[in-house]
Amino acid sequence: MIKIICVGKIKEKYFKDAIEEYTKRLSKYTKLEIIEVNDVDNDSIDIILSKEKELIEKYIGSRDFVVTLEIEGNMISSEDLATKIDNIFNTNSNITFIIGGSYGLHKDIKSKSNYKLSFSKMTFPHQLFRVILLEQIYRSFKINNNESYHK
Repeated sequence: MIKIICVGKIKEKYFKDAIEEYTKRLSKYTKLEIIEVNDVDNDSIDIILSKEKELIEKYIGSRDFVVTLEIEGNMISSEDLATKIDNIFNTNSNITFIIGGSYGLHKDIKSKSNYKLSFSKMTFPHQLFRVILLEQIYRSFKINNNESYHK
């Protein structure tokens, strides 16, 4: 099973449509759960990160293999991500990806990470990044099943 925990709600219909499409495509390969936790509004970044941490932690299972999405994480190819996902599923039944809010992830969430992943040094809107992550997970399953899609 793949779980994606993300801060914030998707408002735009075109992002919702893309997420729905990749969710449908992934259903052939794995169970997928997307958990949205609320954005926290406060003037203090420390308070925001701390409250988001509390919301995220509720959904991290003790046996989950946790992958945090961080700018400081490892940048790998689509093929390497496919191999990573395949290897994780050899020893774990759950992979949990965590996408933080506007200020990233609290250090305590980062410390729970089994693998820190970065798609780029660039910053992406969180709604768009959720679509990109789903597409790359889908691509990984296609690669791992030797199915055409990946170029």
